[in-house]
Amino acid sequence: MLLEALGAARDLSRLHEIASVLTRHGLGDAVRRLGVAHVLDRAGKAVHWKAVQGLTKEPQVHLREALEELGPTFVKVGQLLAGRSDLLPPAWTDELSRLHERVAPVPYEEIRSQLLEDLGLAPEEVFRDFNAEPLAAASIAQVHRASLQDGKQVVLKIRRPGIHEVVEADLRILARLAERAEMRVPELRRFRPKSLVRHFARSLRNEIDLRVESRNAAKLRSNSLEHSGIVIPRIHDKWTCERLCVMDYLDGPSIGQWIRDRGSLARDPTQVAVLGAETVLRTVFVDGCFHADPHPGNLILLSDGRLGLIDFGMVGFLSESRRLEFLGLLLAVISRDVEGVVATLVGWSDGNQDLDHDQLAQDCEGFIDRYNGLPLRGLNASELLGDLTAILRENDLFLPSDVAMLLKVFVTLESVGRQLDPDFVMAAHVEPFARAAAREQNSTLAAVRRGAKEVGSILLNLPRDLRQATALVRRGRIGLDVEVRHLDTLGERLDRSANRLTIGLITAALIVGTAISLRAPGGFRIAGQPLFGFLGFTSSIVAGFWLLWSIVRSRRI
Repeated sequence: MLLEALGAARDLSRLHEIASVLTRHGLGDAVRRLGVAHVLDRAGKAVHWKAVQGLTKEPQVHLREALEELGPTFVKVGQLLAGRSDLLPPAWTDELSRLHERVAPVPYEEIRSQLLEDLGLAPEEVFRDFNAEPLAAASIAQVHRASLQDGKQVVLKIRRPGIHEVVEADLRILARLAERAEMRVPELRRFRPKSLVRHFARSLRNEIDLRVESRNAAKLRSNSLEHSGIVIPRIHDKWTCERLCVMDYLDGPSIGQWIRDRGSLARDPTQVAVLGAETVLRTVFVDGCFHADPHPGNLILLSDGRLGLIDFGMVGFLSESRRLEFLGLLLAVISRDVEGVVATLVGWSDGNQDLDHDQLAQDCEGFIDRYNGLPLRGLNASELLGDLTAILRENDLFLPSDVAMLLKVFVTLESVGRQLDPDFVMAAHVEPFARAAAREQNSTLAAVRRGAKEVGSILLNLPRDLRQATALVRRGRIGLDVEVRHLDTLGERLDRSANRLTIGLITAALIVGTAISLRAPGGFRIAGQPLFGFLGFTSSIVAGFWLLWSIVRSRRI
């Protein structure tokens, strides 16, 4: 039961709060259908169904407002869903993209004791200068500026006290709600809520563990050393832990600040748009490790013309095989390969037993016709991705989390580029990377490398596989599993047929025996007929009618 699974009183109180907020925003039907109200009633925490706010707004607006009221975990849920245009229609994703994390900074007195534990000394002893006023504040952490003893400028990203316990409680509740949603609400099953919550929980736990952010930054920094246009701040591992991350300070306005005040730095907006797009795209297509949240506040314009990246809580990883799949989809659209597009989309969705392949093929053909003949430089990436995700929604397909994250990055980059330059075309900057990847994919060296990698993997795992197989043989655990569909049904039908055949044979024997006994002289008689003959005749009639009725009832006649 949900009540026992939650386990702690604080989870039950939080569940009551969630149910009350959703109900107040007109989402009480979801509370009822998930069975949350029943659980709360059993625990003596009734939901006030009448306390509903005016329902003149659209349901997606009420959902956004409810998520904002529920706090950081649920704001993050909404932001995740805002990037899943393959699951939700544009009206919902547009509304959820307006979610804001309106939080006041934690007073320095409340975080000082936590800093003492994490640094081992008072901040004033570790750093030459430490600014108690936060530079920025968000729902998970806030940033303070400081300088090292050698004068180097750094920033301290400090996790908000108590946020870990709040997030874990919310994640426990979300996991149980997702499980109940799949069981009790059939129309939500296509969204695969349990899988979504698992992915979200992993991402959020990584985000609140600042050691993960430091590792992400180190990975991007090691890749960026080969690209002179990218700057990733250096992490100071000496003072970095789960609740604290210390990194170099990047001096310069963010692209968001620069858009609001063009006079802060004498730069051509077109060049800024190109620099931002190519910087992030290089990390995607060349490195396979990319910044997954490149909004204007996370892109820093440095005075030397380079671009800095900050905030590495969300980083995407794209394997070589996934990059080739994405490239294959792009090439299939260009070459009008409908079967290739269908195969990629179905493969990404991990199959769908109820999928109408003919309808999907027609939708893909219409999608390809719309963009047929257009050069890559003439494509609108946002419109193309919107049409593609509409096909996924209409055919009950979905995207893997890494591909969904990548598409969100593309849409974000195009949005930022258009703010800088109204004529910015995202596809124009994707083209050189796509062509380079295509050349690499089709080269003999790349084919040999992929083949060698596969063979090497087989040879590397062969000793272990042989040991496991030998151990199973020794324990007598080797067996052959054969699955024949509907075998149980076939057995039942054969069983019924055998029973009917047996009854038919017995009935025939009774009829023959009755005929013989009717001609036997002497013995006790009823209505002038031998007793045994009369009983046999009656039994034969009853058995015959029963057999006929059983056949008619099973609709086999």
